[in-house]
Amino acid sequence: MTDTVLEYEPESAGALVKEVARRSGQNLSACYQCRRCAAGCPVAEETGYVTPDRLVRLILLGDREKALVNELVWRCVSCYTCGTRCPNEIQTARITETLKKMSKEARRPPLRHKVAHFHHSFMKAGLRWGRINEIEFMGAYELKNALKDLARLRFKAVYDEMVYQAKFGLAMMKLRRMHYGFLSTKGRDEIKRLAKKGRNRA
Repeated sequence: MTDTVLEYEPESAGALVKEVARRSGQNLSACYQCRRCAAGCPVAEETGYVTPDRLVRLILLGDREKALVNELVWRCVSCYTCGTRCPNEIQTARITETLKKMSKEARRPPLRHKVAHFHHSFMKAGLRWGRINEIEFMGAYELKNALKDLARLRFKAVYDEMVYQAKFGLAMMKLRRMHYGFLSTKGRDEIKRLAKKGRNRA
């Protein structure tokens, strides 16, 4: 894992800390860099130098660019191991989700477009039906990935993904794990209002 120099940006540090703390509901100033979160993070080896503790440090130092554009924001799996290990109960997963929203608002391209597609497809399907229907959700997700690859003229990637998903689907059918029905729940309008309220508060 490579290291990098962190620089303090006094003019932007205070504003960035306040914004992220307000939107995530986490007390970033309580972090004293014990690195227990980093020791337990399952994706730490894949995020370069930005482990959960380093991400908090980037925010505290006011480095907005590196805080918004880094692998941890897009690779975090929201397992909440960081918050379980943190002596001050700081949930870095909520911070990464907040930074992901801020990155989208700033119209920065996602470092991992498949993660962005998964998140968008999941939320759209959940808000539409109140539940996740696998066929619709995965269909929308795969379509977004295919269109992205086609735009880049990556035809082999599209073909390989189609073959992989077909084999995977057949395996699930044999195990009777493929669900074709569309399920919905009551109170979908309320779910949509709550989601809209959450976006407005953030």
